[in-house]
Amino acid sequence: MAKERMDGGRALIRALEREGVDVMFGLPGGAILPVYDPIIDSSIRHILVRHEQGAGHMAEGYAHATGRPGVAMVTSGPAATNIVTPLCDAYLDSVPMVVITGQVPYAAIGTDAFQECDTTGITQSITKHNFLVTEAQDIPRTIKEAFHIATTGRPGPVLVDIPKDIVDPTNPRSDMTWEDDVAMDLPGYRPRVDVDPEAIRAAAKLVRDAERPVLYVGGGILKARAAEALRELAELTGIGVVTTLMARGAFPDSHELCLGMPGMHGNYTAVTAMQEADLLVALGARFDDRVTGRLDGFAPDARIVHVDIDPAELGKVRRPDVAVQGDVRVAIEALVAELSDGGTGDVDRSAWKSRISGWQERFPLAYEPWVSGDALKPQYVIEQLRDATPDDTIVASGVGQHQMWASQYWTFDHPYTWINSGGLGTMGFSIPAAIGASVAQPDKMVWAVDGDGCFQMTAQELVTATVENIPIKVALLNNSYLGMVRQWQEMFYDERYSEVFLSKEVPDYKMWAESMGCVAMRVDDPDEVAPAIERANEVDDRPVVIDFRVAADEKVFPMVPSGKTNSELVVPEFQQDQPR
Repeated sequence: MAKERMDGGRALIRALEREGVDVMFGLPGGAILPVYDPIIDSSIRHILVRHEQGAGHMAEGYAHATGRPGVAMVTSGPAATNIVTPLCDAYLDSVPMVVITGQVPYAAIGTDAFQECDTTGITQSITKHNFLVTEAQDIPRTIKEAFHIATTGRPGPVLVDIPKDIVDPTNPRSDMTWEDDVAMDLPGYRPRVDVDPEAIRAAAKLVRDAERPVLYVGGGILKARAAEALRELAELTGIGVVTTLMARGAFPDSHELCLGMPGMHGNYTAVTAMQEADLLVALGARFDDRVTGRLDGFAPDARIVHVDIDPAELGKVRRPDVAVQGDVRVAIEALVAELSDGGTGDVDRSAWKSRISGWQERFPLAYEPWVSGDALKPQYVIEQLRDATPDDTIVASGVGQHQMWASQYWTFDHPYTWINSGGLGTMGFSIPAAIGASVAQPDKMVWAVDGDGCFQMTAQELVTATVENIPIKVALLNNSYLGMVRQWQEMFYDERYSEVFLSKEVPDYKMWAESMGCVAMRVDDPDEVAPAIERANEVDDRPVVIDFRVAADEKVFPMVPSGKTNSELVVPEFQQDQPR
């Protein structure tokens, strides 16, 4: 066993190297400053952000694209509070992330010292776990435990708060002995991976007996690396698959069994199939309110098989008929084996498949065609982007109308190519997340689809992308409004538009982007869309921003109004006469 005397700051960096960290996102400051010196001699690439929130979202984007934990490091006080939003975002979307925050010297904690805040207290409810390290000797073990917790069971963010004195080489409290072999001490933490065979047999029976089954697939499929297993299950049983906003790409959109995205802005077929089903097999999904609509009217005739690694999700919203706790990939493989051995049943589902085909034919995703003199259609822009990029392009989205259009009109045939903020709905997510994804997957094209409201929150991180030669491309769907809020005000508040208009001319996004070192374009006409995208795709040494000036009155349809059941789904006006 190798032993070496060193200070806590060096031990922290070495511990991160031992966990295979190749890149971290951060911004130095007083309390964390001693850790930044050993970074100079480290193999870890550090990316200097312009705002701590950007560091957190970049770490999330990295994790989304790789499945490995993203790492961010910031200082104490306002830096720690600035990264609270990404922590909460990662917590709600089960994203593995390790965040290191500096803290005032241990003896000063509780004295209202400069840039002190109770970081562990603030983040207790939005992290899977957090640590306040009080001794330098504990650093290697704590980092090992943090990565283990972040990546096992239901993934999530872990925060490590480190007082300055235990990483400062000039302070005796920083002196520690490095040992290569460090044991974890996590009593009671034993995430369940295996599944109950009896539960699998019960689930298989429900599948065999169902006349109108649907596979309801959530983001847990991607966390479990279960996309291939899911496809095997779907093809074995012939059951249609819906993929939630967090699961886009987990099942190919081009597959004949793909029904699309359910939820408030899901397509008609997916929403209605779930609503009319007699069996929902929920795989790594949490029955969130955006999927269920009004809960007491959700899928009233459906029996429920719910598979999730987190026991807290089982029965939290909808009581399952069969609950299967464990890794969803393990569960699917066990279910496939059971159905292969015992048969998939002989129930005639031809009528159900015919109904699904009818919905697909009558209610495709569609929008009113462009009329000369009108502003650009945002859906058209997404379609052009989709058709002009490789099919494994990574798409990172902000939050709002553009998020829904991107999910609706892009074709996701590969897992880990769609990155967005689902649970928290964080505006400003896309640009830093796209940067993190591009750092993680430098050989892939990365497009950020953003709105003008979101863009103004985190656009400064394009400076980071320029300086670091990270060639993300930004499709800015600029309608001069907080578009989704405007849509709600138009539909439910008698067109009383309160505080949603941003500006038609300020800022000048092309000039702003150019000032940050980007290649920038402005597009107003449909004929300009394809050439602008082609030019953007050719740039490989810096970020690109295209300001697409799109129609302000365009709405996202279909839509389940808040407080309504999924049976009350609103379709575009030109589809409203179709029989349901």
